[in-house]
Formats: sequence, structure tokens, C-alpha cells
Amino acid sequence: MNWYDRYARWSDSHRGAVDLLVTAALLVVVVPASSALTASGFDTVSGSSSELHALVAFALIAPLALRRTHPVLSAVLVYSVALVHMVVLGIPMVFPADLFVLVSLFSVTVYGPRWAHRVAIASSAVGCFILGALIGQDTDMIIAIMATTTVAGSMFLATWAFGLVRRARRDTIGALRDRALRLEIERDQQVQLATAAERARIAREMHDIVAHSLSVMIAQADGGRYMAATDPDAAARTLGTIAETGRAALADMRRLLGVLRNDPTGSPTDPRAPSADLTPQPAASDIETLVSQVRASGLRVSLVRMGVARTLPPGTGLTLYRICQEALTNILKHAGPDPTVTVVLGWGANSVQLQVDDDGRGASAGSDGGGHGLLGMRERAAMFGGTIVSGPRPGGGFRVMLDLPLPAQRTGP
Repeated sequence: MNWYDRYARWSDSHRGAVDLLVTAALLVVVVPASSALTASGFDTVSGSSSELHALVAFALIAPLALRRTHPVLSAVLVYSVALVHMVVLGIPMVFPADLFVLVSLFSVTVYGPRWAHRVAIASSAVGCFILGALIGQDTDMIIAIMATTTVAGSMFLATWAFGLVRRARRDTIGALRDRALRLEIERDQQVQLATAAERARIAREMHDIVAHSLSVMIAQADGGRYMAATDPDAAARTLGTIAETGRAALADMRRLLGVLRNDPTGSPTDPRAPSADLTPQPAASDIETLVSQVRASGLRVSLVRMGVARTLPPGTGLTLYRICQEALTNILKHAGPDPTVTVVLGWGANSVQLQVDDDGRGASAGSDGGGHGLLGMRERAAMFGGTIVSGPRPGGGFRVMLDLPLPAQRTGP
């Protein structure tokens, strides 16, 4: 940005005060100059008094105080005074005050509406013809008429062209500022949306990890407490399952929280716990391990596979695993004592289906107050274009059905 652009920007931000001060300075200089030139005999055409010239000069310059705040009003006042002193008073020129008609034309071109500067340049052309006619009438010279009209018209055309260039530059800068402002707003909105999406993702992961692990640990602890007196070996195995479940949940928590903070040491608290950086995310192939873990807690659960398993993208496999995990967790919490659970994993050509059924009382059980589990399952399925249906099944119990679309499998080489 050069000095002129910096000055123009500062002047635009203080346009009212700047124009008022500049106009006052011009009045102090130009009005006495116009009167003095008339008194010295410079105006040999009209022969009017210096006081009248001073009054006309004042009326021509004073409206320039409004040239940017009210450009149309300013131009109308200046052009009206110029027309009156040429046609009504018969004064062809009030030098040097008449030169500020160019300033009025420039101002209305840059700051006024489009129709205003078009009317102004048309009025200027008419004024040039009137000026040439007045001068030619008094001097009786055709050459003087043509020369005056040409010179004055050239000055007005040059001023109008410069004003159009300045107006285009102002419009371009204004458009760039508006675009930058919109980009800033869009950037802030994208950051907010990304933050909200990340918070929702973390909330789903936290719910799945904590709810499932705690449900398994509680079920194992309840069973171990009753078996401690009659079967110490079974109680010891139960404690081992609780410890393994807790360590797995701790590893999942560390992996999840790794996106929020970065520990430079990277040393796990429990040396037996798997590293959060090295442990892969659960996938569809881990559903069998999940079912075995839940079965070890005392739940009668069976896994049925249908079709030929395929390698899934990490996000799709994780979604399949988490939804199965949440469905089994809900059964542990709500199905009541000793339910029978069936997990059916079906592989199709274009989709994979997961169905989790139980014969417990989950459909009539009271909510735990959160409702985040079913909501999280719907959100996970929607992210990959899948659908999920959950509700009571015929004959009692509860059913969760998931259908995830898969990309078409390549058959060629």
C-alpha cells in the first residue's frame, strides 16, 4: 500500500472532519483570490463586481464540505451555483472558484451512485457548451467558442475518467475486504464445526470404552464375590479377567486422550499395559475376542458368521466393533439375569450386517439416564452411510440391527 492509499484510507475514516477543514481552508484562500482578481481587472468579460464574485466563489466551494458524506447533494449545489452564475447572472467564469466544479465531479463519481456521476458528466457537457456560447457571444469569435468548449470538455472528461478509475479501485478493495471478512467467518465456523465433531467423537469413544469396560468389570466382580467362598480358583480367574479388562480400557483411554495432549516421555504407568501408540484400533476381526470377553463375564452369548469376511477400512471396522460393543454393554446393564444373546455377523457383496438379539427384559428396563449409547450408535452408522434399527423384538427381548454399505469388491486382476 503506497502513501496515497494510506492517506485515502485514513481520510475515508475521518471524511466529515477532513472535508470540513479542507473546505474552510479553501474558502479562506479562494474567495479573497476571486475578489482580488476581479478588482484587478482580470475578469474583462462580465464586468461584474468583486463582491458578487466573492459571493459566487463562496457558494461554489462551501458545498464541498459534503462531497463525501453526501456526494449527490454536494454536486447538485455546486452545479446549480455554476449554472446560476453563467445563465442568470451572466458571469462566464469566477476564477479560480470554477475549477472546483471538477472536484465536485470527481467526488460524485467516486463516492456517489452510478446514476449520479452519469448525470454529472452529462451536465458538465452542457455547461461546457453554455460557457463556450457565453464567451463567444461577448467576443464574437467562433474559434474562441470551439476552443473553450474543447478545453473545458477535456478537463471534465479527464476528471471523470480519473474518478472512474478511483471508483473501480475502491470497489475492488471493498470486495476484497468483504471476501476476507467472509473467509474469516467461514474459517471460524469450520473450526467450531471441527471442534464440535471432535468433541462428539471423543464423547462416543469415551462412552464406549468406559461403559463397556465397567459393565464387564462389574459383572465379573459380582460373580467373583459369590464364587470366592465356594470356588476360589474361579474367583481368581474372575479377578484376572477384571485386570485384563481394566488394562485394555486404560490402553484405549490413552490412545483416545493422545489427541488432546502429548506426553513427551511416553512412558506408561503400568509396564504391563500395552502402549497406546502401538496398539491398533479395534476392527471387525476383534468382534470374536469381544464376544469371548463378554462370555467370560458369565453372559450366554454366541457368535454366528455368515458370508465371506472382507478387509474393511479402519473407520468402518472400528464402527462395526464399537456398535457391537455398545449393544453387548446395554445387554449387560439392562437385560436382567441370565439372558441369552446371539450376535450375527453377515457379509454381503455390497454391505455388512450386524444383528445383536437377546431374550432379556431390556425393552422394558428403565434408562440409565444418559441415552448416549443408542445416539452414539446412530451417529457412527450415519458417518459411513449406514443405517441402524433398535427396539423390542417379537417375543420379548431387544434387537439391534446395523447395515453398513461397503465399496464394490474388485473381481478382476
